[in-house]
Amino acid sequence: MRKILPILTLAFASFFIYSCDNNDDEVVAVDNSVYAQVRDVTGTFTSANNFKISQGLNIPSTDVVLVYRNVGTGSGANAVWQIIPKTYFLNDNVAYPANRELDYNFDFTTQDVEIRTEANFNQATQMTGSEATQYLTNQTFRIVLIPGVSGKNINQKTSRYSWYM
Repeated sequence: MRKILPILTLAFASFFIYSCDNNDDEVVAVDNSVYAQVRDVTGTFTSANNFKISQGLNIPSTDVVLVYRNVGTGSGANAVWQIIPKTYFLNDNVAYPANRELDYNFDFTTQDVEIRTEANFNQATQMTGSEATQYLTNQTFRIVLIPGVSGKNINQKTSRYSWYM
């Protein structure tokens, strides 16, 4: 019994020493969520504006820009969005050139997003009224700015493929 009592005392004391540990093992979660910004733009493509719609925005140099076109008649939750660039092949019409193609495209800088139409025909004179209404008049676009962060080793050479394995 005399040999067991010191062992029990030592075990009891070490239990209290361990329970008085002040280290906080709880991991604090940091919310690193980023949220994309969205802006809707409506405009009409004409020869006066060189078939371009420009939207001034303050865009950080690391952000990524996506542009969608509302292709349906719905709005809000019922809207149907299609990403651009997109090419439309217009129906042949005897009054106009054959194989007409109309492209929606965009580019952006840190100060603006420019949405434009490009075609292999004269958009001002070689479209029917219904085609102009469908593709050029009151077009709604959704510009999505997705935040990005530059990588730490952005200037390293990428020729060492073992880095990616």
